[in-house]
Amino acid sequence: MKRIKTLIGAALLGACAAASAADLGKGPITIISPFPPGGGTDTLTRMIGSAIAEETGWNIVVENKPGAGGNLALDATARAQPDGHTLVMAQTDNIVLNPWLYNKLSYDTFKDFKPVGPVASSPSVFVVLPESPYKSIADVVKTAKAKPNFISLGMPGVGGTGDLTGYLWRQAAGIELMHVPYRGWAQAYPDLASNRIDMYVGSVATLLSQIRGGKVRALGVVATDRSPALPDVPTFVDSGYPTINQSIWWGLMAPGKTPDDVVATLNQALRKVQAKPELVKKLEDAGYTVMSGTPADLAQRHRADHDVFGKVVQDAGIPKQ
Repeated sequence: MKRIKTLIGAALLGACAAASAADLGKGPITIISPFPPGGGTDTLTRMIGSAIAEETGWNIVVENKPGAGGNLALDATARAQPDGHTLVMAQTDNIVLNPWLYNKLSYDTFKDFKPVGPVASSPSVFVVLPESPYKSIADVVKTAKAKPNFISLGMPGVGGTGDLTGYLWRQAAGIELMHVPYRGWAQAYPDLASNRIDMYVGSVATLLSQIRGGKVRALGVVATDRSPALPDVPTFVDSGYPTINQSIWWGLMAPGKTPDDVVATLNQALRKVQAKPELVKKLEDAGYTVMSGTPADLAQRHRADHDVFGKVVQDAGIPKQ
């Protein structure tokens, strides 16, 4: 029995070792989206997947696997065969933050994933109703200093980038805001529209159509540079908060033992489509900014944000689930 197990183990290892870049066109490549169809991550995943498929001729399928804050999608990817045929559209709100927000994870955020390449970023944006008395970040700060916890801020979930950005703003400005978590924009908007909350924070990609449609007004975006989709909206850096500049990012990742030549081929295909002006414009029109780079670039961003946001989670006293 021991010999049989040994032979099976050796065969599996051999199968992994045999995976190569030449095999990528021999079967469907699944990109797992950690969120439901129709959302920002799903839209981005489908745009990128379609562009790569058109460029390479590969059969690319997008599979939505929402749940547990992205952990279901990440777990499925970590357990998948490391042959380049299963990828995940990871992002700040899951692969960076979940290790700080959950007591037990079925995966290691670094060991069980191999970066393929950065895909795109989208700033968080703080919005109010068009008729709100708050016309700028400075207006909010002025009122919040005079009336601590008077202004309420809605955001998608506890411990996500919106919650943590709100915390960073409170610390930098010396103010108190009342944080109100929601499942997402669809649940928060009725409360914003009826003045039960004063502000909401989400990604530009999520809120862009509502901003353009006049349902809400943008006060400021969280990024080093202004969003191409909202060039007239100041950043928090513009408003005097140079340390509040952490955009949300998305990147393709593969199972941790995926061979380097497979990853290199996937990265080459990704970067080739990211250089196409038509895709760049399409992404910018949807509220994203292209982030093109090497697997090492994504690995560095993953590690840096893990450390930065981990300190914020701990300083904010957010308990693990």
